[in-house]
Amino acid sequence: MTGLCIRAPEKALAGLEGRPNVEAFSLNHHEKVLAVADDVYKVELVPPDIAPYREGNTGIPYVTTFDSGKAGPHVMVNAVTHGNELCGAIAVDFLFKNKVRPTRGKLTLSFLNIAAYHAFDKAKPNASRFVDEDINRVWDVATLEGSRNTVETKRAREFRPAVDRADYLLDIHSMQHATAPLMMAGMLDKSVALAHRVGIPELIVRDEGHAAGRRMRDYGGFGDPHSPKTALLIECGQHWETSSQDVALATTLSFLTVLDVLDPEFAKRHKVEKSPRQRVVTVTEAVTIQTDKFTFAGPYTGLEMLGKKGTLIGYDGDKQVLTPYDDCILIMPSRRLTRGTTAVRLGRYTG
Repeated sequence: MTGLCIRAPEKALAGLEGRPNVEAFSLNHHEKVLAVADDVYKVELVPPDIAPYREGNTGIPYVTTFDSGKAGPHVMVNAVTHGNELCGAIAVDFLFKNKVRPTRGKLTLSFLNIAAYHAFDKAKPNASRFVDEDINRVWDVATLEGSRNTVETKRAREFRPAVDRADYLLDIHSMQHATAPLMMAGMLDKSVALAHRVGIPELIVRDEGHAAGRRMRDYGGFGDPHSPKTALLIECGQHWETSSQDVALATTLSFLTVLDVLDPEFAKRHKVEKSPRQRVVTVTEAVTIQTDKFTFAGPYTGLEMLGKKGTLIGYDGDKQVLTPYDDCILIMPSRRLTRGTTAVRLGRYTG
């Protein structure tokens, strides 16, 4: 990987040009369910064997910390928060195989939802996002210290001490649809500032997260404006497209470089070219599904800009879901349309 330039596709960013013609789709929403099957996106990536990293050196399976012996931040790069998101595993495997070590402070390399990852099946690639529940919705203290016992809550409790020790976190993800990469920075200025320093990808999203539960990137000091701890969540593109691994690798190397923990000589050999510009989309609301029958009015895949306030997005049961303002951008419309989850996030350009 040399001289990577990760840029979002022009069409994906233009918004208006890629906007679906909503009127072209049936409004009989109980009959017109716009679902995407497993075979829509080809699995181009090969999940790496992460078994060699099982033991680690922290007492937590699949968590390894390298200590430079010099003063500096504790930086964490995490993969497979969701078991079918392969690009993060490829990026972390790359760091291991290339013997990347911090030049100052500490570097932790980790794999979170290992049970889901090991269940990945190329024939059914959507089936292994999680085992019992989304592990990226359990990072509030009440859940972590509560009585709920699922594969994911058990793993989160086991994993929590590693997250507590980190000053900076990069959590590597990918998306259901083939849209431009997104840096999910949360709402805090400190995270947006770090996203600008990383310089990849072009789009930075400020958002509050999900009603269904707290994300790891918002846990503890990461979500506290008074704490120096800072986290980023990178959505690298469609789950299994080759380009997602390029985004994951480039973002990871830039993240380590701006935190001054990556060997400059290694960085020179694996040069990353940052986006020529970055834009910020601020999410104003997340559409949380209230019924058992949510359908979109069009085949939205993300980053469509709907020009007029009141444009139909879809139906939650019999209730219309409309854009709340002009030039509303759809962020990560979901294919998992179940009660209590986020159907889509709505935002606008703010920077």
